[in-house]
Amino acid sequence: VVGVRREINTPRYTSLMGVLAAQGKPIRVRRSEDLGVSAAEALYGGATRAVLDDGTPVALDLDRWLGPITAADETVLGRAAGPVLDVGCGPGRHVRALARRGVLAMGVDASPHAVGLARRRGAVVVQGSIFDEVAGAGRWGSALLLDGSIGIGGAPVVLLRRVRQLLREGGAALVETEPPGVPTRSLRLRLEVAGGRFGRPFPWGFVGADGLPGLARAAGFREVERWACEGRWFAELR
Repeated sequence: VVGVRREINTPRYTSLMGVLAAQGKPIRVRRSEDLGVSAAEALYGGATRAVLDDGTPVALDLDRWLGPITAADETVLGRAAGPVLDVGCGPGRHVRALARRGVLAMGVDASPHAVGLARRRGAVVVQGSIFDEVAGAGRWGSALLLDGSIGIGGAPVVLLRRVRQLLREGGAALVETEPPGVPTRSLRLRLEVAGGRFGRPFPWGFVGADGLPGLARAAGFREVERWACEGRWFAELR
């Protein structure tokens, strides 16, 4: 239906889910309840947090990322006009949810492990970087940047400009941010894996709700709506 012309074997600007997957063993789809452990432990060897360069821990909400669609997710998906591009889609739960309601959707993630998991779950997902060629450029009705994907590459304005190139005229970027009052900043993260070991650092951005309007303007968007649900914050950019 829609695809990328070239697959990327080395993850570049992957989703946070994808980075986590890439640093573990190849994912095997198993029912975590049968193992008596959480989904995060079953799929990712117990890695449940990242740390900043200064050692500050950052929680990874893997059970939500791997779980069912929530009421907060629904507030975003209800605003998504098709066709929908899910940037840094991870395991593809938003793509699957949109497909179930008849909305054409495709996910993009640089991690082969995350893409494999999403496909085994029935999501239409391609492996590649959002900064490389993506078919359908200029024709997507909406783009999703959820579950921290606004942080991909550590340069939110660059990412938003790329997303704007992929959208059709009048298309919307639906973005999840940090709550108001959280500073917008670009940092380097390292993932803690089994045994307290750490993977290689990678760039990541954190965008607070207050900081998004300025970043959006710099990328050629404007914020038209902001809302919160279940403690999560979202915005619609056009």
